[in-house]
Amino acid sequence: MAVQTIAEVIHELDLIVEDSIREKCRLGFFAWVYKRTTEQIRDEIEKGNFRDNERLEKFDVLFANYYLDAYKNYQLGNPVSSSWQVAFEAEHNKLTIIQHVLLGMNAHINLDLAIAAGRIMEGKPIEELQPDFDKVNEILASLLDEMQSKISGVSLFMFLLDLIGKRTDEKIINFSMVKARSQSWNIANELWELKGAEREKRIAEVDQSIHNLGMFVRNPKSKFLGFILKLMSWFEEKDPDRIIQKLSQ
Repeated sequence: MAVQTIAEVIHELDLIVEDSIREKCRLGFFAWVYKRTTEQIRDEIEKGNFRDNERLEKFDVLFANYYLDAYKNYQLGNPVSSSWQVAFEAEHNKLTIIQHVLLGMNAHINLDLAIAAGRIMEGKPIEELQPDFDKVNEILASLLDEMQSKISGVSLFMFLLDLIGKRTDEKIINFSMVKARSQSWNIANELWELKGAEREKRIAEVDQSIHNLGMFVRNPKSKFLGFILKLMSWFEEKDPDRIIQKLSQ
């Protein structure tokens, strides 16, 4: 059953984080990041900092249900989108912590967010949502330093990604929540204009594109970036349960 409130979203994310600690599962890395950002959105809603706080909460809950449904279906062995499949299957790969986080962001922001934004504004001008959509971007941007600091506590060489961030061929470094949301808004506008079979066809096309990006995140073609990620993995905390516990402190 889909959750109905942002409080229920946070509760479900708590359960995923707890399950990940118990099962030593790396899927909890993204769940922790998502929980932290959702808590911040909740706080801003409670302060009345959006133009339409009631709609923003409904939007946030609708958006979250795409992830929660995908996670539950994957656990049950049911089909999920190609974007989520490549992210979830990575739990069996020896990837860095940041790669696992990016894979979750890739599927949820680049695909799910666009679908949710188009859906919440069906029958209404989608531009009415943009001020609050942009406000969320500002909130996420304010959390990036905190997120990086937390991850650096369990991944000692995270700073290397900053050092190579200006290399234009290292696309994985330029991937961020804010930039991904900007692209997602463009796709949301496309989906909002489409109906029926045309809309589903476009969603499938986007899903395949985001799946391909996820494959790049999992296995970068750049030998240089591959070396940096391998170096990072050597000096990271290895136990998923300890990583999630330290992130949550």
